[in-house]
Amino acid sequence: MTILVTAAGGQLGHLVIDALLRRGIAASDIVAGARTVSKVADLVERGIRVVPLDYTAPASVAAALDGVDSVLLISGSEPGKRYEGHVNVIEAAKTAGVGKLVYTSLAHADTIDFVLAPEHKATEEALVASGLPAVILRNNWYAENYLPDVLRAADTGEIAASVGDATVVAASRADYAEAAAVVLTEDGHVGRTYELSGDTAVSYADIAAAAAIVLERAVGYAPITRTQLEESLAGAGLDAGTIGFVAAMEDGIARGVLSDADPTLARLIGRPTTPIADALRAAVDAARVTV
Repeated sequence: MTILVTAAGGQLGHLVIDALLRRGIAASDIVAGARTVSKVADLVERGIRVVPLDYTAPASVAAALDGVDSVLLISGSEPGKRYEGHVNVIEAAKTAGVGKLVYTSLAHADTIDFVLAPEHKATEEALVASGLPAVILRNNWYAENYLPDVLRAADTGEIAASVGDATVVAASRADYAEAAAVVLTEDGHVGRTYELSGDTAVSYADIAAAAAIVLERAVGYAPITRTQLEESLAGAGLDAGTIGFVAAMEDGIARGVLSDADPTLARLIGRPTTPIADALRAAVDAARVTV
């Protein structure tokens, strides 16, 4: 069985490959597709075949799929530009006769009113229409999304957000990566859609408390209004489109779109999901190593 991991140059892709190797998949049976192959030089050293793969370049997708049995389609990283690239991969996988395609979607993508949801919903619909044997992993929030906030809090002593008392059920990238490796390597998952999240909903006050543990200093949560958020982002030099996008994300979180805990992730990986403080500590440690 040959498995192609797309977007392998990113953090999630690397972690999935790590998880596949831990599950006993031979390096020679893993293909790492990356838009920038220099980002996966470490994988070459581990005996993994690396191929150029750009979602917006169909020829590169078709070439990457040569001899592949299963594919992990990691969603693109540029909101507003993802869907077309996803469809390129889906169509190429169908042409290649791929036996299983796993897609990393978003929690409740088909029902929630959230700025990130439409492209995921459309991709899921395209995947179903393709007839490919597929598994949809609806990942909730990544704990690592809070890394910039935690690093700023090391200086400011606070985490500011316009989400009120909302909660999220974030899990670590490593948790989501392990789940992807499970469904890629086990039978019985095709045709399933899994809602994946952390075990416990946490408030932003909880996140600040976890940051305090990691940073070993006092950190508080500072609720702000949407207007204050937009003014802060403008002061940081962000353009109007980005400001509106970030504000819309926080508005969705404030409405509770990421607060629905589900036990499926823990069941798939066979252990509790990573506590928020542990996930943040690992992210901070990794960031400090790369500085």
